[in-house]
Amino acid sequence: MEKMQAARLVGPGKMVCEQASVPEPQDGEVLVRSELAAICGSDLHVVYAGSSPTPEPLQYPCPHGYPGHEGLGTVVASKSPLHKVGARVLTCPIATTSATFGEYQALPGAQCVPLPAYQGPAEHLLMAQQMGTTIFALRQHPVDVVGKTVLVMGQGSAGNFFAYNLKRAGAAQVIVSDLSEARLAASKIFGADLAVKADPDTVKQAVGDLTGGEGVDYLVEAVGSRTSLLQTVDLMKPGATMLYFGLPDGNEPVPWNFNAFFRKRLTAYSTYGAQLEADTVSFKLALNLIAGRQIDVTSMISHRLPLQQIDKALRLAYDRSENALKVLITI
Repeated sequence: MEKMQAARLVGPGKMVCEQASVPEPQDGEVLVRSELAAICGSDLHVVYAGSSPTPEPLQYPCPHGYPGHEGLGTVVASKSPLHKVGARVLTCPIATTSATFGEYQALPGAQCVPLPAYQGPAEHLLMAQQMGTTIFALRQHPVDVVGKTVLVMGQGSAGNFFAYNLKRAGAAQVIVSDLSEARLAASKIFGADLAVKADPDTVKQAVGDLTGGEGVDYLVEAVGSRTSLLQTVDLMKPGATMLYFGLPDGNEPVPWNFNAFFRKRLTAYSTYGAQLEADTVSFKLALNLIAGRQIDVTSMISHRLPLQQIDKALRLAYDRSENALKVLITI
């Protein structure tokens, strides 16, 4: 059986690169030879906090290539009517079967999106995977933000894209927060009007100053941390809406101020599963925005490391050292 190099999560916080069998595509699937992968914030929650996409805890060692789910490559075998051999695609596997951190991955043809014509680097188009999930989230529960003040907590790639999408949708003021100074500096490119350090008191003060003490009209939590989740209710004006987007950073329950939520008559929702959207509409919209140069993602990508250094790449993204923003894996 043909062999490949693939990353494997062998224990909490420990990813190795080892030899594995090339997967066989099943009916409806394609086999993709990977070119690039990107590290998502949700990958870090899986690797370092043990977050699981199912009610059951993670079982180590995990399958090869897991939890990578942001990928780009070429179809080399197809049992799907959706893609022919030779097609270059964005791979968007669901969380339970994601295997992007390897030289090859087998996944349903419905979870691959053909790449549009583009003269720039392929890594730009890879950013459409993350961007597509944010577009999907906003399309599931549309909120009118025209002339409104919004807050995006977290300025990883998802937070950047939320800031961009909300500004594009007509938000008058886009406030963003993050712990990383490098991310805060980059956020201005993607639509942020005010970028503040993600210290609870600092964020509360900034929101209060900008809204006359009322709170924001719309809030996106794109971190998934207990600290930011607990703060959300206090930052919103009565009758406001919030989106919980960040993958939880653990499997334990998070205490929550339901009384304040209730008294403010707030609306909150979460969303998940952009990869299962019919015809992958949101990912196609994201690809077209990038290929059409309506958004420049160049500054979002800070590091590129080979697959053999997957453990170092994950640690770099997790620690946010060396001013890390989006960390890519070259395959």
